[in-house]
Amino acid sequence: MNLAAAIVRQSSREQPADRQLRWTLKDRPELDPAELRQVARTVFAYYRWLGWLNANVPLPRQVREAAEHQERFNKNPALFPPKKLEQLAIPEWVRDHLEVTPAWLRSLQTEPRLWLRARPGHADNVCFRLVNCEPFNPKLLPDTLLFTGEQDLFKTPEFQAGEFELQDLNSQLVGLICNPAPGQKWWDACAGEGGKLMHLSDLMKNQGLIWASDRSVSRLEKLKQRAARGRVYNYQVAAWDGGLKLPTRTHFDGVLIDAPCSGVGTWHRNPQARWTTTPQDVQELSAIQIRLLMHSARAVKPGGRLVYAVCTLTRAETNDVVAAFNRQMPEFRPLPLANPLTPEKPPNSVHWLWPQKHGSNGMFIASWTRTKPAAQPAVQPGL
Repeated sequence: MNLAAAIVRQSSREQPADRQLRWTLKDRPELDPAELRQVARTVFAYYRWLGWLNANVPLPRQVREAAEHQERFNKNPALFPPKKLEQLAIPEWVRDHLEVTPAWLRSLQTEPRLWLRARPGHADNVCFRLVNCEPFNPKLLPDTLLFTGEQDLFKTPEFQAGEFELQDLNSQLVGLICNPAPGQKWWDACAGEGGKLMHLSDLMKNQGLIWASDRSVSRLEKLKQRAARGRVYNYQVAAWDGGLKLPTRTHFDGVLIDAPCSGVGTWHRNPQARWTTTPQDVQELSAIQIRLLMHSARAVKPGGRLVYAVCTLTRAETNDVVAAFNRQMPEFRPLPLANPLTPEKPPNSVHWLWPQKHGSNGMFIASWTRTKPAAQPAVQPGL
């Protein structure tokens, strides 16, 4: 408890708890993987149950009480009625920005699942070697695995050999909804450290070309390291700040905008963020998202696809962004795409992936196709 309390004490909006955890725990080689995971669980439990805690008692006692709340909730969620969850589990401003339901509130207090994506053809071996690992839905998602063990996955031979990636279930669905074909040209315009790029490459069988861009050069360097471990070769890297000047003149079969967002869909996994995110953040990010879509859309060739994904659930970053794009870009029309988990349902151009469904991150996905060649960009002032 004392180590968890020390990490909480050093955490802030500028120094998030997950980053502080990494910095602190990497210098504690005496802790085994199970102990490291317990410290992390305790830190996240503190932020998950912060609304229940008495700020006037010593921090170690608060941390202990939060862990006790988590244990009680894990055993019997009904002990915490929806009204109390709505009052104490989220900031008041959230109610004005998205639909707050009892199921979503319970998901916020639930410890997250750990999802893996095996490289094609490696799922059986990964499950066998990791032991505490099982296929999620072999028929529909043969590469998606659920891990319940305690070992440090980054140190396993299978991870070092590039046989699997740590990737949330709904994040995997983004790549599957994009459904790129071998030989196509795609642009992962906000690639970060490359999780979705690697999935796109696997779906393309390492054929064709993917441009990967991000405003952070350091993230792109990590992408290169990650791609080398995973033996992904069909990509090029270029920095892009989201402005009018694109990193290439190439016109693509598909463009993926996995945009920066408020991360509300990850609040069960990163509970500190619910107390540091503000309504102003949501509005500012919505403007950035619209700008990214407007600018990157110019690179979609006629008949090509534009896919927008965010791990948030606020109206400003989802429906409002889609509505703004539809108003300003008449050369695009919404493109219905199927959800791989529900192939029996009609395709839709908008997908809401709520965390309470499978214990994964909440995601919003929208898609369009270009119906005619690009006109001059209709960019609003300030975009």
